[in-house]
Amino acid sequence: MKTYTIYFFRHGITKGNLNAQYIGHTDLPLTTDSISAIKKIKATEHYPKVDAVFSSPLKRCKDSASLMFPENNIMIIDDFIEYNFGEFEGLTAEDLKDNEDFKTWLRGDMQARTPYGESNAEFIHRVCAAFEKVVEGCIKTGVQNVAIVGHAGVLMTLLSCYGLPEAPMAHWQMDPGYGFKLRITPSLWMRANKLEVVDTAPTAIKDLKE
Repeated sequence: MKTYTIYFFRHGITKGNLNAQYIGHTDLPLTTDSISAIKKIKATEHYPKVDAVFSSPLKRCKDSASLMFPENNIMIIDDFIEYNFGEFEGLTAEDLKDNEDFKTWLRGDMQARTPYGESNAEFIHRVCAAFEKVVEGCIKTGVQNVAIVGHAGVLMTLLSCYGLPEAPMAHWQMDPGYGFKLRITPSLWMRANKLEVVDTAPTAIKDLKE
């Protein structure tokens, strides 16, 4: 049976990441060091050849995608944007340690929301609906190999919702520039809305030669 491959890659580092800030919709650029790091990964490891590349609308993802996949046009999916942290945007956990709304939100209740931001349930619904459209589009059109360059929170959420083996979000942490290779079998997807996580990515060039 025909299967489909989707790669998830986390974007490179921004100054907000280095400062441990909650950065959601703020459109920060990649740091110079992060650009160099992605170029080094590309030179020493193997980003796959894909038929389509999807990205969050924020430039840290778009620019990472362009570095990883310079031969592809980058297609923007607005609903792959990072979590809306509302009043927590730009702050750190240390800044918020005495904030009662922050303590409630950290407990992870699905209906908990950041002030003037979105709830956990709204975030999950948004990114999952967008991802399902990508998968269904691949199956409908026969496009077999695609990559999504996104935010760690978005990609980890999708893996915790759809991935086999089933595992919580924390299990799916990924370093900047790295991610996972996923296999979609249409029968499994249509029956259970599940996909298989088959490997990490990218693959070291030396491993490809062995």
